[in-house]
Amino acid sequence: MSHIPQNYANHKRIHPLFHMILSLLILVLFVSSIFELVRSFCSGIPVFPAFLMLLVSLIVLIIFLLLRSYPLKAQDRAVRAEENLRHYVLTQQLFDPRLTMGQIVALRFASDSEFPALCQKAAAENMSPDAIKKAIRSWRSDYYRI
Repeated sequence: MSHIPQNYANHKRIHPLFHMILSLLILVLFVSSIFELVRSFCSGIPVFPAFLMLLVSLIVLIIFLLLRSYPLKAQDRAVRAEENLRHYVLTQQLFDPRLTMGQIVALRFASDSEFPALCQKAAAENMSPDAIKKAIRSWRSDYYRI
């Protein structure tokens, strides 16, 4: 499979079906369920069906949020282990414990030649993940992250 070379400007991935369509549909469902509950209260019609609609929309919203967060947590653990191993192979030392998960995720884009120095700088200066990505001179692509 041929990939466009990644860099700071194009490394973020958007999955249109998930990020745009599904999120918009869930937002419409949630807002319309609130609207229907308020309308039921104001017009004196039974509130229970509208309440159930709101409950279902909340359940769908929670599932939507968890559907995104759980795989990312698992990937974060894998990225931490992979990058810690890479750091150990390059320096014979484990990561500085001051590095946060966000910093480690950003550091994965650094080439082997700049990775150890950038790890030290990120820990010492408490660099933001965005600042780390901007500091990378030789980008190492990652096409597998969700």
